[in-house]
Amino acid sequence: MSTIKDVAKDAGVSIATVSRVINNSPKASKKSIESVKKSMKALSYRPNANARALVSKSSNTIGVLVGDISDPFFGSMIKTIDSIARENNKHILICNGYHKAEDERAAIELLIYNRCDVLIVHAKALSDKELIEFATEIPGMVIINRVVPEIASRCIALDNFKGTYLATEFLIRNGHQHIAWISSNHDIEDCQQRKLGYLQALSDNSLTAKSEYMEFEQPDAEGGERAMSNLLAKNIKITAVLTYNDYMAAGTLVTLNDNAIRVPEQISIIGFDDGLIAKLVQPKLTTVRYPIQLMAEQATKLSLSLVKKETTPTKAMLFNPTLIKRLSVKSIS
Repeated sequence: MSTIKDVAKDAGVSIATVSRVINNSPKASKKSIESVKKSMKALSYRPNANARALVSKSSNTIGVLVGDISDPFFGSMIKTIDSIARENNKHILICNGYHKAEDERAAIELLIYNRCDVLIVHAKALSDKELIEFATEIPGMVIINRVVPEIASRCIALDNFKGTYLATEFLIRNGHQHIAWISSNHDIEDCQQRKLGYLQALSDNSLTAKSEYMEFEQPDAEGGERAMSNLLAKNIKITAVLTYNDYMAAGTLVTLNDNAIRVPEQISIIGFDDGLIAKLVQPKLTTVRYPIQLMAEQATKLSLSLVKKETTPTKAMLFNPTLIKRLSVKSIS
């Protein structure tokens, strides 16, 4: 692993100059900044955040990494974090990761370079190994919506498997045996766990899972529309549809309405998340509640507590999903 001495030697400058560049000192010249940053990149050198903090002090900022800030799901998460931050006289700095490893890595690096010693990280593409390395460097880093076994005590997540299991079993109890699954096409553990919950519930109730009943699209309303159109095109018997999130459910509703198929009289629908849209669509959507506000609150408080060395949790905090029954499911038994 490269050291600050290696960077100084490669850049042809003093260690003090490298330190000034790292800490954004106004005394660092443009030429030295360029040469030092070039050497740091070439040597894959990243200064330890704790060591940097000894020189420059930690900022009064909470760093937050989300998938996409335009997604209302993350908007709810950020609003909660900001509320806790304000209570602690802190501000927040937000970065998007877009479920891409290179973007997530760059975002966390940026937050570290901006001296955020409190980090709330929603990362789906980075490997466990990289997240462990970041967590080792940043004692106040907490991972939300994912469990990394080696640092489980700093992870807060939802039991996604249980969520779709509950929803599928609810449909089965209401007489449905021909249940379609519309999922996100992102290669993340949420999708895998929710699909497994759906499949396990079918299996436990002696129903056979069939690939033609599953569609994978972008996790938004347009993706839901396309997925439902594909299912209808297959001309298979469907009495209920379970979707990856509420927005895909909303898109599913659009396609069914466009094809004069009544919900829930002809096809029942269940979403996931219990976002605002679940109460705005017609009929109001039965869905699985994802307690993201509560999870974000716990994640922020844990992160602040870790920085102050006030707590030493021993295991991951796993939240339970709950089924919210509204008007989009009809019994056919």
